[in-house]
Amino acid sequence: MATEGRSVESTSAPVSRTLESAGFVHIVARADGDALAASGLLARALAEHETPFQVSVDRTVAARTARVRDRTPAADDVTIAIGAIDTDVTRLETADRPATLAALDCVRELGTDPESVLALAGLVAADIEPGAGESEWVLETAQERGLVSRRPGVAVPTADPVDGLAHTTRLHASWSGTPDATRDALSRLGIDLDAPETLTTDDHRAIGSSVALDVVGAEAATAATAETIQRALRPYATPDHTFETVGGYADVLEATARTDPGTGAALALGHDVHEPALAVWREYGRRAHTALETASTSRYNGLFVVEINDGPVEAVARIAAACRSPEPTVLAIGEGRQQSADADSTEAAIVTRGDDPLGVTVEGVARELGDEGDSRAEYDIGHRRGYLRYDSARDNATIIEAVRELR
Repeated sequence: MATEGRSVESTSAPVSRTLESAGFVHIVARADGDALAASGLLARALAEHETPFQVSVDRTVAARTARVRDRTPAADDVTIAIGAIDTDVTRLETADRPATLAALDCVRELGTDPESVLALAGLVAADIEPGAGESEWVLETAQERGLVSRRPGVAVPTADPVDGLAHTTRLHASWSGTPDATRDALSRLGIDLDAPETLTTDDHRAIGSSVALDVVGAEAATAATAETIQRALRPYATPDHTFETVGGYADVLEATARTDPGTGAALALGHDVHEPALAVWREYGRRAHTALETASTSRYNGLFVVEINDGPVEAVARIAAACRSPEPTVLAIGEGRQQSADADSTEAAIVTRGDDPLGVTVEGVARELGDEGDSRAEYDIGHRRGYLRYDSARDNATIIEAVRELR
């Protein structure tokens, strides 16, 4: 099994020099919004340089590794991995730095102007506030070009606030996942919800205030919920983009990366897949919120466990960590074999609010759940999160104990 440091880690300059001389580039990406945005940034730069490329998105380290090993490259082919991989290829990002930042450095080294809105969405998907730290120049560039502007309201991808709020996975309230309940919650504001194009600044402000009260005032809300809603309020609007806000774009990237990577890759490349991507995002959000509302939960020292019947475990773990968990680490476990394309497997996800890397934990848990030869014990590692797919014969107590021991 791979660790976060086993694959070759490269700085942006060597990656850019490698790409300059490539005859063909295969980008193999982790299935999350950060990696998807990074792959889109690289691919767009390659297109400008007229370098042929292919983008592949896979859920686990083993799947990415197999994809690379099964391919017979030409002499001038280059493979770039975005995410952990267990073979000797160039890896774009390091364990402690988002892939989007590394991709931005690489694109600039290639002399190409990166797509600012995609870059900002990738940073949000990586839990980086637009303009924070190294990303300051990206936000400033987008603002100078009139691509983004801050306004009141909530970060959702659609102009329709009911649609956006009902399906977003950036927050959770009693009405989340259900458009009718969301409409009922907003109807008291006296806003014409059927004409989103007429919404004023005051309307957006009223919606933001109402949502904040519902999210923070929920019975199961935790101390972390206040921080979560602050990140979702006063979004960066994108007046000339297909999605309404940067945060909403990030939410769609996350959803498509997890459940429909083909559409996600096309979206990151700039193809016209706006409506299919929104359809994926709506279903992803609906299932995640429904699963969380009907979940069985348990609490341990430092760990909050969420057991669900059906739903995207990564989204459930992320929402729980942001809005429902009294502990810093969340483990979401899927019940039932329908959780995975493998009929004999089930899924789990780990999300932490802390900055400690999860790589060692996730790899260790995977070892506990299956030996080296068991293809059904696979995993992946992302920023503050991990993913596991393992033999469904393993009971939940086994994975809970393994996570507790290794955290």
